[in-house]
Amino acid sequence: MFKLGLVINPYAGIGGALALKGSDGADIRARALSMGAEKLAGEKTKLALEKIAHLKDKIHVYLASGEMGQDLAEQLGFAHTCVYQPPKTQTESIDTQATVQALALENVDLILFAGGDGTARNICQLVNNSIPVLGVPAGCKIHSAVYAVTPQAAGRVLEQVIQGNIVSVNDAEVMDIDEDLFRQGKVKAKQFGEMQVPTEVQYIQAVKMGGKESDELVLADIAAHVIEEMQDNPEHIFVMGSGSTVEFIMQELGIHNTLLGVDLIQGQKLLASDVTSQQLIEHTQGNKCKLVLTLIGGQGHVLGRGNQQLSAGFLNSLDKQDILLVATKTKLANLAGKPLIVDSSNDQVNQDLAGLITVITGYRDQVLYPVANFN
Repeated sequence: MFKLGLVINPYAGIGGALALKGSDGADIRARALSMGAEKLAGEKTKLALEKIAHLKDKIHVYLASGEMGQDLAEQLGFAHTCVYQPPKTQTESIDTQATVQALALENVDLILFAGGDGTARNICQLVNNSIPVLGVPAGCKIHSAVYAVTPQAAGRVLEQVIQGNIVSVNDAEVMDIDEDLFRQGKVKAKQFGEMQVPTEVQYIQAVKMGGKESDELVLADIAAHVIEEMQDNPEHIFVMGSGSTVEFIMQELGIHNTLLGVDLIQGQKLLASDVTSQQLIEHTQGNKCKLVLTLIGGQGHVLGRGNQQLSAGFLNSLDKQDILLVATKTKLANLAGKPLIVDSSNDQVNQDLAGLITVITGYRDQVLYPVANFN
C-alpha cells in the first residue's frame, strides 16, 4: 500500500488575482478575503489527485482535517487517516509544519503538497531530504524547483511513482522572495534549502532564471512589432502582462511599467495601472483587446506564474490570435525543446491554448512553438 502524505495550504495564492503579490501574513489573507478572493488550492490539488483516482486501491492518504486535505479525500473517495486537526478555521504556517511532523511519524512514502514558495519553505525546514516531496503549484510565487509544471502534471508524476515505474529522485532547490519588496516591484529571491523530488523533465519545473534580456537590439525589434500593432489597432485595449520583455516594450512607449503586475494601454497611452482581475474585466468588457505576454526563462510558463490577474473570465473573451506572445529566439532555444506551459486554473482555457502558438521574436519575425497539454 502506497502511503501518501497530503498537505494543502488553503490560502495559497489568494492574493494573486487581486494584485496583492502574495498571500503571506494573516493581514494580507484577511484583506484578500474581504476583497472577495477565492481559495483555489483545494481545486488545484483535486486536479492532481484525479490523475491517480484509478489507483485508489493501492493508496492510503495521511492528511490534516478540513480544507487542509480531509474534505478533498472524502470527496474523491480515497481511504485516509487524519493525523492533525488545526485549532482555528484560518490555518497558518504552523499548521502546515504540524501536519508535516505528523506525516513523518507515519513514515509516508511521499508528501504531496499544494501551495507556493512560502509553503515549500515551511516544509523544507522540517523535511530537507528525509522524505520525497512533490508540489502542486497553487501560490502567487513559484520560484522553487520542487513544483510540477501544472497540477495535472503533479498527478502524472505521482501516478508513475505509485505504479512502480522507474522515476529519478533529485535534489531540488527551494526558493522564496521578500513579498514586501515584491509589492514594490523588486524581486529578491534566495535559496533556503533542498528537498528530494521525483523528476520527470516534462512535468517538473526548473528554477526561475533571473535577469533581464541582454540583447537590446532584439528586444527593440520585438517592441517595434508590438508598437506597430498598437498603431494599427488604436481602438484596442492592450493588456500588458508581467515580465522584463514586456517591460522593455513599455519603456519604448515611454510609459511606466508595473513589472510584477498588469497594465492597460489604449492609443499608446496608459489607461490603468496594476489592475486586479476584477478591474481588468471591468475595463475590457465590451472592448476589443489584445494580450501581450512573455514566458519565464528556463521554465516556459506563459500563464499561471505571477499573472493570476489574467482570469479565465478574461481569457475566455480572447481568441488565440489576440495573444501577442513575445520572446527572443535565445530564450526559446534555452528551453531545449520543452513546450511552453499554460497553467490558468481553467481546463478549457488550457486546452484552447494547447498546440502551436505564434511567438513574436523580432520585427515582423515570428515563429511557431508548441504549448503543452497536460490534461
